[in-house]
Amino acid sequence: MGHTVITIARQYGSGGKTIGKMLAEDLGIHFYNREILRMASDESGINEQLFGQVDERIKTNLLYRIAKRIRNEEVLPPDSDDFLSTNNLFNYQAKVIKQLADEESCVIIGRCADYVLQDYDNVVSVFIHGPYDFCLEQAMKVNAKSESEMRKYMEKRDKYRGEYYKYYTGKDWFDARNYHLCLDSSKLGFDGCVEAIKAYMKVRGLSV
Repeated sequence: MGHTVITIARQYGSGGKTIGKMLAEDLGIHFYNREILRMASDESGINEQLFGQVDERIKTNLLYRIAKRIRNEEVLPPDSDDFLSTNNLFNYQAKVIKQLADEESCVIIGRCADYVLQDYDNVVSVFIHGPYDFCLEQAMKVNAKSESEMRKYMEKRDKYRGEYYKYYTGKDWFDARNYHLCLDSSKLGFDGCVEAIKAYMKVRGLSV
């Protein structure tokens, strides 16, 4: 049997992470989210906290410049002046993501994995989204925030995710052309999204 990697990008509150976990459990494969940071830390020897701090560095970069095309760049050695640069830390994450795609079936959440693996034939890239009110309702179920606080938080998170994606890929996070499947979880439900992804895999002839 072959193996397949499903990458999931998602709007905040759309249930993308939950759908990813459900899919991985249904297929009997691994689910990776922030585990990628730990694995990149193990690979590079760089403290895991620094990988998390990359996010903060991008947030405070007022230019939000577009980075060089990451996927074709090699990771830098410890003696390099740019060893701890945001680009090199991302390259180590990309290296881990590619290793996973080469070795096993799995579900990967975020981390621009759809872009990193865009040339791989064994990948299904998915974007999970939903209407604003639906995402707000879902987010309120799992967060102890007032509605006004949650609205601000949702807008902040989606803005950041879009900027993170733009920073590393040069592409629009919301552009459907970046993904194989774009699913509205408010219409399909979480179970329906899982079934839709599995149906798409079947049409593609992909197995785990």
